[in-house]
Amino acid sequence: MISSHDIFTISNQKQFDKMALKVFRYQYENNGVYREFCDFLKTDVQKVKTIQLIPFLPIQFFKSHEVVSNSNPIQTTFTSSGTTGMVTSKHLVTDVSIYEESYRKAFSQFYGNIEDYVVVALLPSYLEREGSSLIHMVDDLIQLSNQADSGFYLHNYDELIEKLIQLDQSGQNVILIGVTYALLDLIEKHSFQLENTIIMETGGMKGKRKEMIREELHQELCNGFGVKSIHSEYGMTELLSQAYSLGDGIFECPSWMQISIRDTEDALSYIRDGKTGGINVIDLANINSCSFIATQDLGKKYSNGSFEVLGRFDHSDIRGCNLMVV
Repeated sequence: MISSHDIFTISNQKQFDKMALKVFRYQYENNGVYREFCDFLKTDVQKVKTIQLIPFLPIQFFKSHEVVSNSNPIQTTFTSSGTTGMVTSKHLVTDVSIYEESYRKAFSQFYGNIEDYVVVALLPSYLEREGSSLIHMVDDLIQLSNQADSGFYLHNYDELIEKLIQLDQSGQNVILIGVTYALLDLIEKHSFQLENTIIMETGGMKGKRKEMIREELHQELCNGFGVKSIHSEYGMTELLSQAYSLGDGIFECPSWMQISIRDTEDALSYIRDGKTGGINVIDLANINSCSFIATQDLGKKYSNGSFEVLGRFDHSDIRGCNLMVV
C-alpha cells in the first residue's frame, strides 16, 4: 500500500518517477475506469517503465464516471462550478486528510508558516454553492492562521476595504484570496496602496465580466491594489494539489505534482519545453482517484519545471481524446 508519507516526502526527480510508476500500477489494478481507459489504448503495463509512457485520463471522465481507486467509503464529494443544466465534475474523495496534508504542505512550501498571515477570502461564487474544494481549503487555512481577523467576505465590500486598510497599515502580513471578478469589483470601489498584503487570484470571471488576458488583468489588479505583483493559484476540482505563481503568471508545483505538455493534435505525444500545448498533470496526492489527468487547459512548460497557463481548449472534447465510450 502507498502511504501519504511516501508521497509528501518526495525530494528529487528520481523519487518522483519511482513513486509515479508505483501509483500508476496501483491505479491500473484498483481503478476500473482508469484500467478500461488504459486497456482501450492497448497499454502494456509491464512496458511502462518511464513516466512518459503513463496514459493520462481525460478530465471529462470526472463528469461521466466515478473515478475511484479503492472501495473505502466516500468521505466527501468535491464538485466543479457550472451554469444551470451543465454537467459538473465530481471528485469522490475517500480520504480528505490527504487533501488537507497536500494544501497545508504546499502552502508552507511557498509561503511559510500560515500563522504569520491573516487570511482574507473574497470568494462569493464559491461560497454560494456546495462542494467547493477551494472553500474547504481556504476555510481550513483561515482556522489554521489562528488570527481573529481572518475570515470570508461575501458582498460586504465596505467592511472588507476598511479591514484591509487597517491590517496593512498595522504592518500585519495579509493574504487576500479572491475570485477574479470580485477582486475587480473591489478595486472599482476603492483604490488601495497596500504594502504588507499578498493578492492571490484564483481565476474565473464566472460569467460576471468579460474574460481578459492575464497581463492586462494583473496590471489592472496591481494598479488597483498598489502592489508589485499578483499571485495565483492553479488547482481544480479533479486534483488534490495546487501549483502557485508568486507573480508574472509563472507557476511552480509542490514536489509531489508535475505537469507535462501534450501535442494538441496527438494527445498521446509530448511537445518540447517552451511550446504551447495541452496541460497534463501528475498529482500524486490523487492516490485514491486518478493521479494522471489530461486537463482542458493550454499552457507551456519551461526547462526548470515551471509553467504558464495560456487559456482553454475552445471545444468541448480534447481532440484525440474522444474516448468517452469507455
